[in-house]
Amino acid sequence: MQETAGQQCKERAIMNAIEQLKTVKMAARSMLGISARESQELLLDLADRTEENIEKILAANELDLARMPKNDPRYDRLQLTPARISEIAKDIRNVANLESPLGKVLEQRRMPNGLSLKKVRVPLGVVGIIYEARPNVTFDVFALCFRSGNAIVLKGGSDADNSNRAIVELIRNCLTAHGISAEVLQLLPAERQAAVELMHAVDYVDVLIPRGSQGLIDMVRNNARVPVIETGAGVVHTYFDETGDIEIGRKVIFNAKTRRVSVCNALDCLVVHISRLKDLPGLVEALADKSVVLEADELAFAALKGIYPSQLLEKANEASFGKEHLDYRLTVKTVADLNQALDHIACYSTRHSEAIISQSSENQLRFCNEVDAAAVYVNTSTAFTDGAQFGMGAEIGISTQKLHARGPMALPELTSYKWLIESNGLTRP
Repeated sequence: MQETAGQQCKERAIMNAIEQLKTVKMAARSMLGISARESQELLLDLADRTEENIEKILAANELDLARMPKNDPRYDRLQLTPARISEIAKDIRNVANLESPLGKVLEQRRMPNGLSLKKVRVPLGVVGIIYEARPNVTFDVFALCFRSGNAIVLKGGSDADNSNRAIVELIRNCLTAHGISAEVLQLLPAERQAAVELMHAVDYVDVLIPRGSQGLIDMVRNNARVPVIETGAGVVHTYFDETGDIEIGRKVIFNAKTRRVSVCNALDCLVVHISRLKDLPGLVEALADKSVVLEADELAFAALKGIYPSQLLEKANEASFGKEHLDYRLTVKTVADLNQALDHIACYSTRHSEAIISQSSENQLRFCNEVDAAAVYVNTSTAFTDGAQFGMGAEIGISTQKLHARGPMALPELTSYKWLIESNGLTRP
């Protein structure tokens, strides 16, 4: 009997998802009639409504938080606070005030035969997002997709279902108030089967963007039939070379590791030149105040033993490297020179964000040229890999692939283009 009930639930989720996918495909055409001014006005109104409904959003979020242990690394990403919601509203306003990319002429030329050609930006169409316990994504995705003329299908995780539903209800009410079809935004059922339907929705969805863990990203990439833009997990390195400034190092390492440990731009591995092992305790001293556990290789462990708190110091093994910690943990690797540092990063990087702390212009240049990542930093915290920090208003994700978009993706990355051709009755011989 229980199995039958489960099967019925699964079938309902499938049917609901299919109907929603058909609905959003039909509604997507209505987006083409919305002017840049109208989309701006709606987003500014949505930002106001978001701040006016903080208590309602937090109440829904509390229901989700109550089901998740506080020591779960995802708890921080799931949690909304008045300050975070105010920051979300600020990001929505930033997006609203960005210039719409739609209709922008990318190329224009007249051929010798009189053919007039224009290449112009157009929406992708229907954008699908599969994401985990990150209710802020619901706001970010809508703002960016709506401003760039796209309809949206969301498939959030069950961990954040109450939060997502409260946010989507708020957004759909705002759409209706502005005379725009609420059907341009769909939140699929929380059941896993709805994600399968979305990944296979080639007739209804133009592009799919996963937001979450490496496991989620791999699952989407390996199973989707809809084209996927990979927003990769971040295994982030910072290399402190033989010329690194100790004060810059302390600040950058502390900020990159501890600002928010659960985000993809957080530092995972500190790579240290062997000649600077004597400075390693000073570089990581402040991390102990945040109870950061260091997984140090043999040489780094020896340099830290008896100085860094013993209960926070562990010996690294091969499994320690190439890991996105999403927690108060940091791996430490010792290298003999820049070549070894570059080799180590090339081996374990997810091509998200990498940094060098160095006073050598030669080393800085080599690092920037040879590291294959979407964002490469010099004497700067990797915490800046963020659409808002890059002046994009917000972001829909950090792309680690090389086709279509790379790095923080915002309005231009949510568009494609088409060719407009005109003549005075020209025919081809």
